[in-house]
Amino acid sequence: MKKANSSRKVQPGRSEEAALRAEGYLRIAGLDEAGRGALAGPVVAAAVILPPSDGLDWLDRVRDSKLLAEEEREQIFSLMQQAGIEIGIGVISSQVIDDINILNATRQAMKLALLRLNYPPDFVLTDAVYLRGMSIPQKGIIKGDRDVLSIACASVAAKVTRDRIMAELDHTYPCYGFCRHKGYGTREHLKCLQQYGASEIHRFTFAPVRELNRLI
Repeated sequence: MKKANSSRKVQPGRSEEAALRAEGYLRIAGLDEAGRGALAGPVVAAAVILPPSDGLDWLDRVRDSKLLAEEEREQIFSLMQQAGIEIGIGVISSQVIDDINILNATRQAMKLALLRLNYPPDFVLTDAVYLRGMSIPQKGIIKGDRDVLSIACASVAAKVTRDRIMAELDHTYPCYGFCRHKGYGTREHLKCLQQYGASEIHRFTFAPVRELNRLI
């Protein structure tokens, strides 16, 4: 049996947004996060409201941020900004993550991203995360960052924003290599943790950091 074209398989579509517009919803925000599984640095969420038309040909290049090279993500994010696409960003620090846990911090970052839009959306599409206490109707979609274009755009915006933050933090904490692994638990990062201990931007409630139990 011939395998399906992989790039076509992972190309996100706009059927969810189109169905909601047919119901009368106009400001539909795709919402996603980056950095949920990292050992250091913030969790970052992005909310993106796409225009209703398909006039932006470069949107065909958008994928779940995990499927794109860093250079591709940067280019797409730049094109989103140049096109005036509405983007809201929410950033929650590692200290807050330790205080309220990563799931609650992720939800807080997402709500903050929605607040940072020019105007509130009238519907929210998320990558399988339910936002409690929100009056705006929402729908969580499993693998939404892969299949839904507005969520995929949000995943790119969140990932690029967080990567830039981690590159800046690399200047403050140069011994960890944040510019390369962005705070995730790579072999290099774990080796640096063993050698230097944890910094104040590490997440002390995450097991590899918690076990060290010391600050540099």
